[in-house]
Amino acid sequence: MRVGILTAGGDCPGLNAVIRAAGRRLLRDGHEPVGLLRGYRGLAYREHRVLDHDALSGLLPLGGTILSTSSYDPYRHDDGPERVRAAMERGDVDAVIAIGGEHTMDITRRLHERLGLPVVGVPKTIDNDIVGTDRTFGFDTAVHVATEAIDRLHTTAQSHDRVMVVEVMGRNAGWIAVTAAIAGGADGVLVPEVDVPVEELAATIRARHERGKDFSIIVVSEGANLAFADGRSHKIVANAETDEYGYERLGGIGSALATELERVTGYEARTVVLGHIQRGGTPTATDRVLATRYGVEAAKRVVAGQTGVMVALKGERIDAVPLAEVVGVKGIDPAWLHLARNFF
Repeated sequence: MRVGILTAGGDCPGLNAVIRAAGRRLLRDGHEPVGLLRGYRGLAYREHRVLDHDALSGLLPLGGTILSTSSYDPYRHDDGPERVRAAMERGDVDAVIAIGGEHTMDITRRLHERLGLPVVGVPKTIDNDIVGTDRTFGFDTAVHVATEAIDRLHTTAQSHDRVMVVEVMGRNAGWIAVTAAIAGGADGVLVPEVDVPVEELAATIRARHERGKDFSIIVVSEGANLAFADGRSHKIVANAETDEYGYERLGGIGSALATELERVTGYEARTVVLGHIQRGGTPTATDRVLATRYGVEAAKRVVAGQTGVMVALKGERIDAVPLAEVVGVKGIDPAWLHLARNFF
């Protein structure tokens, strides 16, 4: 078999580990892995890369993706589906392993259902928001980066008697924020799933000051709403812009929250935006292992003809779920938020 491997959407620690694992398993079994460049664009425009043993060497600790990435969606271009159909008819690849987030899984499902493309999805995102899997690779690394930043901010916040607001990624799911808040010992957290009024956070900060704690660390997810006790609530979007496919460019909630907290409490507040450093660099050991398990399982499923599925972590087992069931966004388990609030 000639199996295409692609990475789509935002980059993520562990992408190269999946490519390595899937490619080496395919080579071991006598098949030919082919790198499709810049996501599904590589399939539509015949932009390929050879994935032999040399190309797959040294990838395990490497961040980013050797195949490049994009958010190209064939169904957002008039000629997109026909280009994919032509690639199938030419025999460019016999099947595709698509590594991506919920948007990529949606594209993958439609290509399978409408065009009959044999596909296996691999869930990738630092946001951990993909339905059908307990965890995505890249999440552990992002939380590790955020936790280390919070650890470092504790000392400078304490030295200057400041409120530090740490804005983390996550889009419309608060997994990174709540997990990093617990691991880093933060004093408050805002997530997209639950509105917390500025006044409630301010009361927590004042209570800490009354106990002699003259600093506070607040973690906020980029997709959280700026909410108030009178019921006002709105999302902060960077310059009201969207990307080329209509997705909001989130960012700025940290600064807006810091301004409001300083106004209400009178305490100096500063903002730290971690941004894309959460997505770059070397993956943690946990993410390397999970990515490797996903890659091997995806290769096995493709070779066995078990397509139209996404490999998934279920407890400690790697299994698969139908792509038709991978719909929507997986929000945080409320139990995690309750756990975090024990310490606020």
